[in-house]
Amino acid sequence: QVQLVESGGGLVQAGGSLRLSCSASGLTFRNYGMGWFRQAPGKEREFVAAINWSDSNTYYADSVKGRFTISRDNAKNTAYLQMNSLKPEDTAVYYCAAQFGRVGVTILSEYRYWGQGTQVTVSS
Repeated sequence: QVQLVESGGGLVQAGGSLRLSCSASGLTFRNYGMGWFRQAPGKEREFVAAINWSDSNTYYADSVKGRFTISRDNAKNTAYLQMNSLKPEDTAVYYCAAQFGRVGVTILSEYRYWGQGTQVTVSS
């Protein structure tokens, strides 16, 4: 049974930082591309960042480019999202997701497995 478990969310002031973690089990982690998505109240879930399984190339939404960094540690079966210079508009539930064997995947529907989400709240 595949499980993705996010952690590291919380309340932070604007300009602060948080590091989200996504711990994976039940799959061969190194063969999966990983993505982070977010959903704010009343809005659709949107792409934030992705990292390939094969070459660890990364992809970012324009809104977070230069502030967020996605990474992975295959030895720990964990993906990370380092979030710096946070803004109130970054407030959302953040989800990690996994998709098998493809590169450059930024589309929500292409991801097969999802975590339960972790709340990030940025106060002004």
